[in-house]
Amino acid sequence: MWCASCLASACAGCTCNLCASALSAISRRSARLAYCGLFAASLVLSFLMRQFATPLLKQIPWINTFDYTQPDEWFQMNAVLRVSLGNFLFFAIFALMMIGVKDQNDRRDAWHHGGWIAKIVVWVVLIVLMFCVPNVVITIYEVLSKFGSGLFLLVQVVMLLDFTNNWNDSWIEKDEQKWEIALLVVTVVCYLSTFAFSGLLFTWFNPSGHDCGLNVFFITMTIILAFAFAIIALHPQVNGSVMPASVISVYCAYLCYTSLSSEPDDYACNGLHRHSKQVSMSALILGMLTTVLSVVYSAVRAGSSTTFLSPPSSPRSGIKNPLLGDDNVEAGKSDSKEIDARPVSYSYTFFHVIFALASMYSAMLLTGWTSAASDSSELMDVGWTTVWVRICTEWATAALYIWTLVAPLLFPDRDFS
Repeated sequence: MWCASCLASACAGCTCNLCASALSAISRRSARLAYCGLFAASLVLSFLMRQFATPLLKQIPWINTFDYTQPDEWFQMNAVLRVSLGNFLFFAIFALMMIGVKDQNDRRDAWHHGGWIAKIVVWVVLIVLMFCVPNVVITIYEVLSKFGSGLFLLVQVVMLLDFTNNWNDSWIEKDEQKWEIALLVVTVVCYLSTFAFSGLLFTWFNPSGHDCGLNVFFITMTIILAFAFAIIALHPQVNGSVMPASVISVYCAYLCYTSLSSEPDDYACNGLHRHSKQVSMSALILGMLTTVLSVVYSAVRAGSSTTFLSPPSSPRSGIKNPLLGDDNVEAGKSDSKEIDARPVSYSYTFFHVIFALASMYSAMLLTGWTSAASDSSELMDVGWTTVWVRICTEWATAALYIWTLVAPLLFPDRDFS
C-alpha cells in the first residue's frame, strides 16, 4: 500500500512537472493558439455540462429556487450559460487589461503572452464561481449574449471576407498560369456547389402539398444573391474578382441551409423533420466548427495582417515611424529605450474581444438561442429565433460583400485597400 501511494505521488508529481514545463514553453507566437485551445476546452466543457450536469444543478438550492419542477432543458441551458459567462469574463478582463498596449516594453505584453499556469487557474476559478451566482445574473447575461452573438456573427463575416480576398490576392500575385487555372477551378466548383445545393434545398424544404412560400423566398434570395455577386464583381468599373464571389455564394447557401434546418421539427415545410435529431447535431457541430475556425483565423491573422487587427502603432498598419514623434525630438539624440521598444503587431484588446464574443455565440448555439421551441432536450439550436438569426446573417454577409465591391466607386477619394 505504501509503495503504491509513493508511486502514485511520484506519477502525479511527474505529470504536474510535465504540464508546467509544457505551459512555460509556450512562445509568443504559440500563445495565440494557446488561447484557441482554452476556448476549445470551454466548448467541450459546455457540451459536457449540458449533457450531464442537470442532476447536480437540481440539488443546488440557489439555482433550483422554484416551487415547481423545471424541465431538464432549463437546467441544461443554465449550465451552458454559466460556463459561457465564466469564459466571457476571462477574456473580457484581459481585453480591458490590454487597452493601450502599444509596444513590447509594456509589462502587460508579458501578461498577454506568459503566465499560463496562473491563467488556467483563473479561468477555472471564474467558471466555478459562476455556479455560485444567483439566477438573475445568468438571466441578464442571457439577454446580453444575444446582442454579443450578433456582433460576433458580423465579425465572422468580416473574417470570411478578409480570408477570401487574401486567398484570391495571394494566388493572383504568383502570376503563373497554374494558379490562374486553380482560381478558375475553385470558382467553378463553388458555383456548381451553390446551385446544386440550392436545388436540394428546394427538395428538402418545399415538400409537395404544402404552402412553403417563406422557405421558397429564402432559397430564391440565395440564388439571386449568388448571381448578383458575380455580376457586380465582373462589372468593368468594379475592382473585383469572381473567385471571392463564388466562395461567399457557397457560404450564403450554407447559412440558408442551417437556417431552414433549424425550423421546428413539427413544421410541415421542414422536410428533414424525420431526421431532426441528426440534423440538429450536425448543424451544431458545423456551427461549433465555424466558430473555432473563426477564432483560430483571428489568432493566426493577428500576426500577419496589415490592417485586420493591427493597432495604429504597429509597423503592419502602414504608418511610417509610429514611435517617432514630430515634437520634442532633438536632432542626433538617441534613446535606447525607444529603440528597443518594438511595437506590438496586433491589438491585444480586440483579440480578446473576439474570444469574449465567441463565448457568447457558443452559448447561443448550445441553447438554441435559449429558445423553448423544441420539446426534446436532444434537439439543439432549433427554433424560429435561430432561423431568423441565421437568415439575417446571410443577408448581412451579402450586404457587406457587396459594400466591399461598390464602396470604392461611391467614395473614390478614400483608400479601401
